[in-house]
Amino acid sequence: MAEREFDVTGIGNAIVDVIARADDDFLAREKIAKGGMSLIDEPRTLALYDAMGPGKSVSGGSAANTIVGAQALGAKAAFIGKVKTDEVGKAFTHDLRSTGVHFATAAAQTGPSTARCLVLVTPDGERTMNTYLGACQNLTEADVDEALIAASKITYLEGYLWDPPAAKKAFVKAADIAHKSDRAVALTLSDAFCVDRYRDEFLALIRDKKVDIVFANEHELKALYQTADFDTAAAALRDEDILGVVTRSALGSMVVTRGETIAAPAFPIDQLVDTTGAGDLFAAGFLAGLSRGADYHTCARLGALAAAEVIQHYGARPEKNLLDLARENGLA
Repeated sequence: MAEREFDVTGIGNAIVDVIARADDDFLAREKIAKGGMSLIDEPRTLALYDAMGPGKSVSGGSAANTIVGAQALGAKAAFIGKVKTDEVGKAFTHDLRSTGVHFATAAAQTGPSTARCLVLVTPDGERTMNTYLGACQNLTEADVDEALIAASKITYLEGYLWDPPAAKKAFVKAADIAHKSDRAVALTLSDAFCVDRYRDEFLALIRDKKVDIVFANEHELKALYQTADFDTAAAALRDEDILGVVTRSALGSMVVTRGETIAAPAFPIDQLVDTTGAGDLFAAGFLAGLSRGADYHTCARLGALAAAEVIQHYGARPEKNLLDLARENGLA
């Protein structure tokens, strides 16, 4: 049970990432679609792990990355996600709690092992993810802490969570609890392949007002509205009459409401190393600002700052002190 008010609580897949370099030929040989996320079973996970090059293991999961970033920017953050009581699950739990994030979801004693994501990074910095959901699929309504959601200014829901059927009910339950407590609900579309799988359901969540804030990159937004034209997709989002936040890589971001559109630039970087977690950390900065009452442009700049930090090294968790970076750039 929550003992204090939280700024942001994320609900998502609790995953440990294994990140390795790969070239386009390797992706072709393994018949992997570049740039997206594919769900794989445990035998395929073991086979691909054996075939890929040396990897770096780091706790991940899209919403968990966002929550860690928000906590690093001074927000009070919490996470709900399912691991098993295996070594990988223990590592995930330790890593998350060590950042100061509140994480109290009961670990599974039996069933599938803790989830892993094999992330292949090509020389252009693009990441391709192959995910074994494992214990994540066992997240249920019983894991949703009603007091925690009610105590959180914003509940942040991961689009990937729509894959495991049992988690959908948990997703909707959390949204209903948040709204009954006059709290906000945010949804990230996660990736274009995820949108293709659940387009109608995501649109229903938006139009039925289950969510108040939507995060997407431009590819996900175009997939949602089935158009190749960005302006057409942005106009469709504007008509939904919600808070839309759209990232556009080097072009920066756009904040879209019924009444206004606000553009914010990307932060300059020295070198692009790995785009894993760019959207996650952008959402972290935006939510950290929003939960503290910052204006939309400042929120977008905080997001851009956090994203710029994470794409300059391997892994989807920040390595530099984000709060110090924010202060240095007048965004604290």
